[in-house]
Amino acid sequence: MANAREIKSRMKSIQDTMKITNAMYMISSTKLRKARTSLEETEPYFFTLQAMIDRILRHLPDIENEFFNLRKFKAPEDRVQGIIVVTADKGLAGAYNHNVLKLAQQELENNNSYKLYVVGEVGRQYFKAKEIPVDEHFLYTAQNPSLHRARIISETVMEDFKNGKIDDVIIIYTSMKNNVVAETERKLLLPLKREDFALHHADALKAGIYQEEILFNPSPDAVLENVIPDTVMGYIYGALVESYCSEQNARMMAMDAANKSASEMIHDLSIEYNRVRQAMITQEITEVISGAKAQKKKKN
Repeated sequence: MANAREIKSRMKSIQDTMKITNAMYMISSTKLRKARTSLEETEPYFFTLQAMIDRILRHLPDIENEFFNLRKFKAPEDRVQGIIVVTADKGLAGAYNHNVLKLAQQELENNNSYKLYVVGEVGRQYFKAKEIPVDEHFLYTAQNPSLHRARIISETVMEDFKNGKIDDVIIIYTSMKNNVVAETERKLLLPLKREDFALHHADALKAGIYQEEILFNPSPDAVLENVIPDTVMGYIYGALVESYCSEQNARMMAMDAANKSASEMIHDLSIEYNRVRQAMITQEITEVISGAKAQKKKKN
């Protein structure tokens, strides 16, 4: 059994650790609220862009655009897939990084040719350790996602798509369903699918949108060329913010679990400390009584 000083030292060490985990919990909570507010403020703009593409496709169903090109002429084994993987820059977030990397690994195993774009230091170190090539110029942090960063990422992958370096673009990220549930998702970014923008025919008739008048200036192609890049950027920005929120939420849950475990450890150590202290007091009393008896016998 450890002595009282060792138990007291261990309790102090756990209490110091609890101060750190409590601070990390509060920091993650603040970051989570800030990120969700930012996403809620920008969502209406990107939803409007999607509605605009839907209107263009509804009025001009035969319009052609390179971002809707499915490239069906390419055989499946010849297609190169661009994979954006969004991870965190550090751990201490439960299974957050593990779930993303597991889905990304499955995606790599199902593709013969791919180009990997990784956001977050954890993902880069993971693929580096496995000697899986990653785009070296795609070094972006997962902290504090912004529209500027999302625009640079979208421009990079869209340029590769237009140049034929990749034929599909998917993004693997973590979607935060609510304060408890977060799911790792795989979303196709490019090529865009017309059916993803199409409204149900009955709903369209109820809304009367087929009777609307729409003017494209200078042309429908020019409008699409300007709207689609911002729409793809919106998808990426949403994925970055959702992942960031999920990371902070996972870290909050991990720190909360650590605090509860620490509290239980301190409770158990307190009981053990009291037992050791009681044993020491009992031993001292016994020694005093034994000494007093010995002195009494000596006098007699």
